Amino acid sequence: MDIKSAEFIISNTDVNKCPQGNLPEYAFIGRSNVGKSSLINMLTERKGLAITSATPGKTLLINHFLINKSWYLVDLPGYGYAKRGQKGKEQIKRIIESYIMQRPQMTNLFVLVDSRHEPQRIDMDFITWLGEHGIPFSIVFTKADKLTNSKLNSNVQAYLKQLQEFWEELPPYFITSSETRKGREEILQYIESINKELNQN
Repeated sequence: MDIKSAEFIISNTDVNKCPQGNLPEYAFIGRSNVGKSSLINMLTERKGLAITSATPGKTLLINHFLINKSWYLVDLPGYGYAKRGQKGKEQIKRIIESYIMQRPQMTNLFVLVDSRHEPQRIDMDFITWLGEHGIPFSIVFTKADKLTNSKLNSNVQAYLKQLQEFWEELPPYFITSSETRKGREEILQYIESINKELNQN
């Protein structure tokens, strides 16, 4: 897929104020500091499209970007930022859950996981919650350039092994690096294949 245009449309905290219409939406979510903004900028080849912040947990809004005037890339708030107070955590949880559960246009949720770490409980709990609610999702392992191939492979396999304890069928997964652009084509091809299917129905 060639990204010809990528434009910011709207930010809000209320799912009811998201764009009207039936264009498919591909949402990106992950723990704070997982490299979400960098990944979005890499996928769209627009350096400042998603704002990368030195302070983790800065994305507090549902951000819609219109891609090629045919689908939306949605940047969701990060979950589990430890320094946010309980009230703030509840607010973010409410924003995330309302979008995921109430937005019929959401076609796939890309869950970003930092490939440098072994399986984190917060990620596994979130993935389990998605499974319980029948939410279509894929896993994106980020920051693949930060570790050796053998360590990368071992961490990814550890995640998949833990998932297999609860899942009969593993979700699609992608290994990415915003620095080297690894995984870019695979993710965009995946989105394009789903869009083609939707257009045929």
